[in-house]
Amino acid sequence: MSDNSTLEANKALVRRNFEVIWTQCNLEVADEIIDPHYVGHIAALPDTVRGVETFKQVVMLYHLSAPDIRFEIQDQLAEGDKVATRWIAHGTHQGEFMGIAPSGQRMSVTGMSFHRIENDRIQESWDDWDALNMLRNMSEDIFQSLSMRI
Repeated sequence: MSDNSTLEANKALVRRNFEVIWTQCNLEVADEIIDPHYVGHIAALPDTVRGVETFKQVVMLYHLSAPDIRFEIQDQLAEGDKVATRWIAHGTHQGEFMGIAPSGQRMSVTGMSFHRIENDRIQESWDDWDALNMLRNMSEDIFQSLSMRI
């Protein structure tokens, strides 16, 4: 059983991940708080993310498409070595994202992440968000053509 100070430290570590790495794109901090053997199960990606360097590439993918991306933590719960976080990301689609040309659209996307912490580092994460809504905001044309066929 984890004591309250450990649980609070784990929540602070995950908040730092969202605020400093994801929002500020400070990738040097990733070397401090993401384990070199990190494993990320990210729903929108076809493959598991393995290692801190690949993690940094994923962060850059999102920052190149939405340089003003900002994460707001809505809720956090911690138990044992895991932290659950409900968040909202806001940003403007200014760069290509997975083959979708920049739309200039402002977006808000809700999501949830679970992080496993060990030795004061993020070892593993499971991340999921409303990808359908995100894609809809990026490219209305995709969904208009789909609705015409249904």
